[in-house]
Amino acid sequence: MTHADDVTWMERAIELSRKCPPAEGAFSVGAIIVGADGTELANGYSRETDAHVHAEESALAKLPQDDPRLAGATLYSTLEPCSERKSRPLTCTQLILRSPIRRVVIAWREPSLLVADCIGVELLEAEGVTVSDLPELATLARAVNDHLLR
Repeated sequence: MTHADDVTWMERAIELSRKCPPAEGAFSVGAIIVGADGTELANGYSRETDAHVHAEESALAKLPQDDPRLAGATLYSTLEPCSERKSRPLTCTQLILRSPIRRVVIAWREPSLLVADCIGVELLEAEGVTVSDLPELATLARAVNDHLLR
């Protein structure tokens, strides 16, 4: 994928994040899984199916874990995947690591607002996942969460 492709997919993920029902104690996040051939495999957003579902979790749940297309796929998330979670047994970082996905692109790192020290990026990279960020889109991704960041 080119940088321009990454920007296009992240802009789409930001649009998805705007569908999130607002919540006082949770970020609004969009996620898209894109195959190596550039086709969208799945997408999700925070609170899409229940009050606690995260965007990455929602997108991953729409595909079988053994889907061969995941091996060359990229996961785009408007926020760093969570590394700590109370509402589910597995974090988004753990879910990604259990999948064959080896490339993740984020718009911004999770601030220490709800979790003191999110280390999703570090955990992914430690397991060989390539993580890239698109700082030029961070402001747009954060804007969806203005209600928390004020």
